[in-house]
Amino acid sequence: MNLGEDLIRDGLTRLDGWEWDPDGPAIRRTLRLTDFPAAIALVGVIAQAAEQAGHHPDIDIRYDTLHLRLTTHSVGAVTDKDMALAARIDELVPRG
Repeated sequence: MNLGEDLIRDGLTRLDGWEWDPDGPAIRRTLRLTDFPAAIALVGVIAQAAEQAGHHPDIDIRYDTLHLRLTTHSVGAVTDKDMALAARIDELVPRG
């Protein structure tokens, strides 16, 4: 289901660090890790979760920083799939 901006903004309140990108349309999050190997390791964990979900984020890696972007490309909108994968990613991000 395509989500309207109000539903997206409401959903973002339950996520950690995600924000609305109306130009996407997409939701996005930037993560800073301790170093490049930690960033790559997290990408691997996210990739496994994405495969299980059958839904894949856009990931940009810049040394120790990951830029994640979620949108459902097939419909050109943010959907429940994006919000669910964002929540799963939040569970996978190392705390600390």
